[in-house]
Amino acid sequence: MILASASPRRLQLLQEIGITPLVLPTHIDESPLPAEKPTALVARLAQQKAAVCWKNALQKCDRASIANQIIVAADTTVWLNNTSLGKPSNTSDATQMLEQLSGKTHHVSTGVHMLKLDSAGAIAAQTGFIETSKVTFYNLSAQEIERYVATDEPMDKAGAYGIQGQGRLLVQKIEGDFFTIVGLPIARLMREVQSLESGHEQDKNTMEDTWV
Repeated sequence: MILASASPRRLQLLQEIGITPLVLPTHIDESPLPAEKPTALVARLAQQKAAVCWKNALQKCDRASIANQIIVAADTTVWLNNTSLGKPSNTSDATQMLEQLSGKTHHVSTGVHMLKLDSAGAIAAQTGFIETSKVTFYNLSAQEIERYVATDEPMDKAGAYGIQGQGRLLVQKIEGDFFTIVGLPIARLMREVQSLESGHEQDKNTMEDTWV
């Protein structure tokens, strides 16, 4: 497997089930398009990341090391009222995001795209899916938000919190797959990988959107 991400959380989730992928991070413009829905955003970015990773793999790796591999790319967004909340640009931005999420239920969507490579490193098949979970925050006081922002944990997280870290203290309940919120719906991923390997992949333009 080739992981098109520098996320230590995604890498850890794969390692915990016995997979140590080749890591080839990608860097693309992750800005949403005008009027683009959050689920469409993560689907598009995951597909773009997979394509860029494949091109990078052809340039940087020998064909034997990428032959018959599956490239896995993912993108996660936090959204409220159909508006994506990206990573905060500064502490003021993080505070504002957390104030928006306080006492409310929001969504977290992760789009995943996979490319199955043949023995020559060419794309033989591809598929993708989207998983969405719901997260409800407690009503947060100004002091709670200030303390959390001061940890610096929010600064590299979409929506300004990390549920796998101290951000879990903000969460009242979740509905759906916890690992979708972390950034990689691992159980669904492995089922899709099995389908891809067995030749039961979806059409390359099909993205299934799973809602809780």
